[in-house]
Amino acid sequence: MFGVVFPNRSFPIDISTFTQIDTFHWVLDMNHFVGEAYDQIGEMCIFLLNNFTLPPDKALAVYVQSPGSAFAFCGAVTVSRPSAVLSLQWPEPGSAAQMQLTAGDSAPLSAKIGISVEDAAALPSLDVAAERKIERLAMRVGENLFNFMQSFCGVDGSKLVVPMDILDRWFKKFQERAKRDPGFLKSFAL
Repeated sequence: MFGVVFPNRSFPIDISTFTQIDTFHWVLDMNHFVGEAYDQIGEMCIFLLNNFTLPPDKALAVYVQSPGSAFAFCGAVTVSRPSAVLSLQWPEPGSAAQMQLTAGDSAPLSAKIGISVEDAAALPSLDVAAERKIERLAMRVGENLFNFMQSFCGVDGSKLVVPMDILDRWFKKFQERAKRDPGFLKSFAL
């Protein structure tokens, strides 16, 4: 059906390592895999195996769950996109009060990775991490523009006044810096 690899952390892991909950849901208990260091696992490659036929309107969705938290969507693969490297954005662990809800003799709450067959149209995006990176990039470029504009601002009552050519000047400076310093643009994508 599917396999996963944790880059620099594991060999390929097939579906047999996961606990099958029902026909369309599997869970990997991270306690058995890495113990409490689950949050050091930042990426996962998931891939469909050649003999697995997923209907074209379905996706294999990936979720992560920190101890005591809800599952958070990370991304998905489909027949048209049979593999993906996904960033695992672990939610904040639940509060101590939530963790005490388990019986004293029960197994401790652990981090999990969930895999689920779902309608592709119902999923928000196949790659949540890529969207977050784009959003961060846009925010940082916007902050750069705002800071540049602030240095030229004047105040007229309740309005900020900037020179008419401010966008051209900022963009020219931005381009020149990007040409001079290859790491400049990379610093925006962090």
